[in-house]
Amino acid sequence: MITVPELLAPVDPEAPLLVVATREEAEHLAADVPVLLTGIGRINATAALSETLARGPLPTTVLNVGTAGALHDGPSSGLHGVHRISRVVLHDFSHSAVRRLAGADAYPPIVLDAPADEAGEGPSSSTAETGKALATGDLFVEDSATRARLAATADLVDMEGYAIAWVARRYGVPVELIKLVSDPADESAGTLWVDGVAECSRVLGRHLEARLGG
Repeated sequence: MITVPELLAPVDPEAPLLVVATREEAEHLAADVPVLLTGIGRINATAALSETLARGPLPTTVLNVGTAGALHDGPSSGLHGVHRISRVVLHDFSHSAVRRLAGADAYPPIVLDAPADEAGEGPSSSTAETGKALATGDLFVEDSATRARLAATADLVDMEGYAIAWVARRYGVPVELIKLVSDPADESAGTLWVDGVAECSRVLGRHLEARLGG
């Protein structure tokens, strides 16, 4: 079911605002803070978060939580469990062409204040000490060729993270991106996401309860 953008509770100026793409991902987020459902993709995310922040009040932090596809394999890659993103890029934009035409990149990489991964959850949790790079685009990545191309510059892929970070920065609000690996961003991605999104929401809910004391 397509998620319609919706603010589930008024923004609290003394609390974070959770920003989640889909209702399915938000189903088990029990943290006692406001939640904004944006809908899928960066246009929905940009519009929903911009409208919310423009109305005010501003939250203490914009905290984007959701699922992401893993772009690397292997037990040493750390691509399991929950990760705090340190760098996010827009992967489906003509960066080099725009630099040639305009003299600058309209959407350069955004570096976040995330010195290390959050502790992973589950039997294959991450123990990496460095933050992960996230690639955002309006493409649901479910083919090995695209996965390999994106893996050259990122660790994880989603459809909203860059837009959320970009909007929060424009409004001067601190922003964090917290992503749970839901699939390997290959031909199995769609089936695995649908079958696993409920459990992903539970894992994210437990993470937020520990993080926020909810």
